[in-house]
Amino acid sequence: MNNIFEFNGYKPYIHPTAFIHPMACVIGNVSIGKNVFIGAGAVIRGDWGEIIIEDGCNVQENCIIHMFPGTTVWLKESAHIGHGAIIHGGIIGKNTLVGMNSVIMDNVEIGDECIIGALTLVPQEMKIPARKVVVGNPAKIVKDVSDEMIAWKTEGTKLYQQLPKECYETLKPCEPLREKPVFKKPQMKSYITFKELQKQK
Repeated sequence: MNNIFEFNGYKPYIHPTAFIHPMACVIGNVSIGKNVFIGAGAVIRGDWGEIIIEDGCNVQENCIIHMFPGTTVWLKESAHIGHGAIIHGGIIGKNTLVGMNSVIMDNVEIGDECIIGALTLVPQEMKIPARKVVVGNPAKIVKDVSDEMIAWKTEGTKLYQQLPKECYETLKPCEPLREKPVFKKPQMKSYITFKELQKQK
C-alpha cells in the first residue's frame, strides 16, 4: 500500500479487517481498529500527535484528521464521520455522528451518541454531553437525541461496518463500459433519511 506512510519512526497500525481506500492517506502515529472504513481522499495525519480510530468507525470521503503537536485525536467505537468533515483534535464519543462538512476544533469533547449536524462548526474547548443534537456556526446544543434518532444512526453505521468486507471482495480497477447496458441490477434501498423515516409514520 503506497498510501500508508511511516513518519519520524511512527508506523500506522491498521487491523486486517479495516479498509483504507487506495486514494486515502494514513501517516505516522495512527491506530485503526476492526471493520473501519476510510474513504477516498481522506487524510489521517498522525505526524505531530496520535490518532486513535476504534472498531467500527468510518471516516468518509475527503475527511481530514489532524491535531496540534503533542495531542491525541480519539474516535471512539462506531463514530461516524460524514463526507468532507474536519476533525482537528479532540474526542468523538462512541456511536456519535459528525455530519458532512462539519469542523471539530481543538480540545473538543463530544459525548457518546451525539448527532452533529452538517456544516456545524464546533469551536475549540467546547464540551458536549452525551445524547445531544448540535447544529450551527458556532455550534449550539438544540435538543436531546431520541431513542429513534440513535437507532436510525446506528443502522446507517452498520452499513459502513459491512463496507470494508464488500470492498475487499468486489472493489477493483476496471475499464469503463463504452455502451450503456440494456439492464442493470437494481440497487436496494436499504436505508433512508431520518425525514423519510418520519413521513412513514
